[in-house]
Amino acid sequence: MDLNTVVRIRDARAPEPWRPGDAFLGGGTYLFSEPQPHLRRLVDLSRTGWTPVRLLADGSLEIAATCTIARLSRFARGLAAPAAPLFEQCCRAFLASFKIWNMATVGGNLCNALPAGPMISLTAALDGECLLLAQDGTRRRVRVADFVTGAGRKVLGEGELLRSVTLPARALACRTAYRQASLYGLGRSAALVIGALDPLDGSLAITVTAATVRPVRLWFPLPPTAAALRSALAAAVADEEWFDDIHGLPAWRRHMAFRFAEEIRRELREEAR
Repeated sequence: MDLNTVVRIRDARAPEPWRPGDAFLGGGTYLFSEPQPHLRRLVDLSRTGWTPVRLLADGSLEIAATCTIARLSRFARGLAAPAAPLFEQCCRAFLASFKIWNMATVGGNLCNALPAGPMISLTAALDGECLLLAQDGTRRRVRVADFVTGAGRKVLGEGELLRSVTLPARALACRTAYRQASLYGLGRSAALVIGALDPLDGSLAITVTAATVRPVRLWFPLPPTAAALRSALAAAVADEEWFDDIHGLPAWRRHMAFRFAEEIRRELREEAR
């Protein structure tokens, strides 16, 4: 879709004061998908030269905000880590065309903050941390689980940029389990639940997305009982936090989240044994 209110596109490498009507342009799959009458100028990130995805010296994984879904998928196929299959599972949760795969970015998916955003699911489940850059050069780090605060809401300030997401080495060493449900065969995720079992101390993290307006990550020092898991999930998600749209009613999403969480608990408990 043409953005006929935009009068200029500027290179992000040339700093200029942020002003009302500005927006960062990564892949553009959201920006150009619907009218944006409030926009006047786009700040193009495509020529920043950020390395899309790389392993750091401490074994953690840094994913640039400009990394495309296709690039992340290709990288993960060669990643020698127990959690590697989860990357492809979440990339496939897009159910998108090759055009979207090759243009949509990890950062864009997080910053849209949609409940069904599978890059939110992936990075929250692996205890990811966002690096945020303010216009005055200030840097801060926020866990992905805290970055998204509601449907379409995030903690970004005016003009603040998501630079990258870092996944710790310990999370990459986890055994994972994945469950996803949609109302239709090629539909948007209505419930997506991921479990991550830490082989070092036996702790278990259960992350619920798509069914809720924000990512919900539960951590247990040891795999819990079914009753303890159910109680923890019920306490973590308020009634109004179960998402409601044409892709699924809140009651059904809640049911699927609880069902998937229990399936994952059993699956990873058996692996722990």
